[in-house]
Amino acid sequence: MTEKATIPDEYKELLDAPVAILATNGPSGRPQVSAISFLYDTEDGLIKISLNDTRQKMKNLRRDPKCTLLIVDPQTPFRTLEIRADAEIQPDPDFSWCARIGQGKYNADFRVHDKPGETRSLVILHPKRVVGTDLRR
Repeated sequence: MTEKATIPDEYKELLDAPVAILATNGPSGRPQVSAISFLYDTEDGLIKISLNDTRQKMKNLRRDPKCTLLIVDPQTPFRTLEIRADAEIQPDPDFSWCARIGQGKYNADFRVHDKPGETRSLVILHPKRVVGTDLRR
């Protein structure tokens, strides 16, 4: 049986935040974190990320798909959503997911950061544990 965690309704608006922090396990075993863009896909209720295949973040996820996404409420740093997940990696050969995420939420073309010939993959986060924290209470 596959465990799956869901995002509590009182934290779902954080999925519209402009940036999240993605933590992966680096080659030395130490955490590696990066601020990233992301899209919450309402069709399947999963978070999707477009990453360049040459970057360390992708190398980390290919070696170890366990990761954590942290979203800080843009209105107050005392409210966060932590999503511990397993990453599923799918090739994005035609850059359709890259375009969907970039244009859909950010009105941007993420490929301007890629060098000629580089490829991207779609990273889908499958939540295993979700922790909402509100220190204002």
